[in-house]
Amino acid sequence: MNLTFLWTDIMVWILVFSLLLWARVVLRSPQVKKQWRAIFKSSVAMVSAIVLLVYLLFALADSVHFHKVKSSEMVSLLDLAFEHRIKNTERTYSAPFATVEYTKSIVSKAGVTQQVNLPLKYVNEVNILNKSFLAVLLGMVISILLVGTHIIWRKRGRKVKETFSWNTAYWTITLILVLFTWLYMLSFDYHVLGTDKVGGDVLYQSLKSIRTGVLIGILTTLVTLPLAIFLGISAGLFRGWVDDVIQYIYTTLNSIPGVLLIAAAVLLMQVIMDNNPQWFETTQERSDVRLLFLVLILGITSWTGLCRLLRAETLKISQVEFVTAAKAFGVSKMGIIRKHIIPNLMHIILISIVLDFSGLVLTEAVLSYVGVGVDPTMHSWGNMINQARLEMAREPMVWWSLFSAFVFMFVLVLSANLFSDRIQTVLDPRNNA
Repeated sequence: MNLTFLWTDIMVWILVFSLLLWARVVLRSPQVKKQWRAIFKSSVAMVSAIVLLVYLLFALADSVHFHKVKSSEMVSLLDLAFEHRIKNTERTYSAPFATVEYTKSIVSKAGVTQQVNLPLKYVNEVNILNKSFLAVLLGMVISILLVGTHIIWRKRGRKVKETFSWNTAYWTITLILVLFTWLYMLSFDYHVLGTDKVGGDVLYQSLKSIRTGVLIGILTTLVTLPLAIFLGISAGLFRGWVDDVIQYIYTTLNSIPGVLLIAAAVLLMQVIMDNNPQWFETTQERSDVRLLFLVLILGITSWTGLCRLLRAETLKISQVEFVTAAKAFGVSKMGIIRKHIIPNLMHIILISIVLDFSGLVLTEAVLSYVGVGVDPTMHSWGNMINQARLEMAREPMVWWSLFSAFVFMFVLVLSANLFSDRIQTVLDPRNNA
């Protein structure tokens, strides 16, 4: 297999490495270290951060792609881990941990026609209790190794009194490892969360959808931040006609319903892609380009709120004594922005990033639900919900696809919101006054 990169893979890995370098530089400041220690002093913030990190790890694992030799098929690390469920698809619906199909089929035996639930092809009837015990035991062993290694590292490198909620972190890591090990080991014998209409494993689809949700939230920020920071600070510092032009731009964008603007742009892109199929070798590349274009559209339409906040804050900071003194001493505009404006805006930027993340995840689900989101062939929670709305009307009702998408999306959004609340509490100067 040959390593290959999609456009979104390149963007997300560049962003991850940039964030690591930025964190290394910023954490040299004693004040910043003190603030982050205060953030992770909260048990809720620590649990939320670990859950978000787990989602990010799944997204990164699904962002390393390989081309199979002598084949146009493209797979990721996550696909390789769940290859046993990609190839072994059932005929139709099956409930979680079921051994037979959910719907009845007409079968003729010895001239007698009857309706029966056919057995599933790729399910091994094993003792669930014994397999669960082994899975929990393995998860505990992995957790003990990781947690023990970290405790030894902490004791050797500890120079100052730590305030992090490490005990909460250790219990959270243990619980997540045990849960995932249990799900993964049982997935070899059962469809843990059932199958969809064409027999696809719902657990695999839910995990694959993590990449779409996380990338929408992260990569859109990559597009939004430069626009919001540059235009917001420019409007607040330079004022005059610059301020008027920027206000006119974001007022005009806000006057257009966001869903209509996104739908028009996505449909236009879809027409271009349909007229030029030779641009794409695989369906994954086609889906990735549509995802990238959706990210760009969301970024272009989502910067206005942060821009307005930064403009108002810059107007206030530009009247403070130390900025006035810097102007009197002949400091350039860029020097004022770099030394005085941006450092005093970082709390607003960080709070807005985390708050907007959960909103963008929900936006993707809504757009995919109405048919103007990611490509229908791409795994996403929105597509799962869109398909599940027809399944809910069946008799008997097929509920597990909707339930799985809801739980995975709910946990991600809840963790992001709880983490953002803690960041706002610690970094917002009004709360520290």
